[in-house]
Amino acid sequence: MEENNIIRFATRMEQLPPYLFGMINKMKMEKRRNGDDVIDLGMGNPMDPTPDAVIEKLVEVAKDPKAHRYPESSGMPHLKIEIAKYYKRHYDIDLDAEKETYFTIGSKEGISHLCLAIMGPGDSVLVPAPAFPVHIYAAVIAGATVMKIPIAPEKSFLDRIINVCESCYPKPRVLLLNYPHNPTGVVTDLNFFKEVVKLAKRFKFMVINDFAYSRICFDGYKAPSFLEAPGAKDVGVEFGSFSKSYNMAGWRIGYCVGNEQMVQALGKIKGYFDYGIFSAIQVAGIIALRDCDDTIIELCQTYETRRDVLCASLERMGWEITKPKAGMFVWAKIPAPFDKMGSMQFAIEMMNRANVAVAPGAGFSDEGEGYLRLALVENEERLKQAARQMKKAMEAMTP
Repeated sequence: MEENNIIRFATRMEQLPPYLFGMINKMKMEKRRNGDDVIDLGMGNPMDPTPDAVIEKLVEVAKDPKAHRYPESSGMPHLKIEIAKYYKRHYDIDLDAEKETYFTIGSKEGISHLCLAIMGPGDSVLVPAPAFPVHIYAAVIAGATVMKIPIAPEKSFLDRIINVCESCYPKPRVLLLNYPHNPTGVVTDLNFFKEVVKLAKRFKFMVINDFAYSRICFDGYKAPSFLEAPGAKDVGVEFGSFSKSYNMAGWRIGYCVGNEQMVQALGKIKGYFDYGIFSAIQVAGIIALRDCDDTIIELCQTYETRRDVLCASLERMGWEITKPKAGMFVWAKIPAPFDKMGSMQFAIEMMNRANVAVAPGAGFSDEGEGYLRLALVENEERLKQAARQMKKAMEAMTP
């Protein structure tokens, strides 16, 4: 029968489960089409507006016919200079704008293509778990084997890297980090990155740090850049995003900075896939990097207030909550006896019974089972309402 089947897929497709956020989105949209008011805490999809100055510049440049041609694929020279200035201003890191920076269609796309450039069948990659899906499946699509390491506690995480590197042959090719961490909100300090650089040099692996939530920090915490660690540029790169810091999720612009060879490898493989980012978006990105630091401060205050409101609401319901110091999510343990039904079923119940969309922890690998990821994208009143609706639904589910 197989030879008579015209439509056949690559075997890698068999390794890809249904995409979590696509499933949650589909359920949400179906309910909204039926007239239900679904409070969406499922995706980290900012609902707050992009800064006015960024929008105005986009509109201005979009009217120029010269902007309608193919863009600078690696990033306009002035945009590359601006990201180098940004890293110098915020982290005191010197970047060669031409050779050590590359702009991507969001950090997710960039990480995926870099994985294709630096790993393949027979290679292995170390990934903290739970994990944002692309951190696992970008490597899987590239043909590599993923070795998951529990992200906490930090000392144990580093010790496990050593154990894996000493016991495996061939040794892992890449360590893919994500701090501040999605979905758990775990944060780290510069000493951790210093230890990672030492291990990378000792065991000869490359490092990728997904720094998408770099500036969304609370309680006085400032997330360090991986590149601040001495020698970091010798072993790895860092990806960043405009999606969170500037509410530019739909604009699709991110960047890769760091090791010149890895950056150039990313550029080489992307040359076969795309022509870069629309020029008007790149120019708007210059405005964001150069002129919008103050808007990030205001945005952090907004997220911090939402975090406090949601955490307090859940704690009043009897949930055990650890307030995150960074990111735009609350990682919440499902209380007994509801944890026994599994996070996916619990999420479905909350959607159907409470009209609240949440992300089940199981969607972030097996290590996330028993948890929910709740996005801080709705306003304070909607967050309170979501908690009330969840409480009512849980009471109705109690035998």
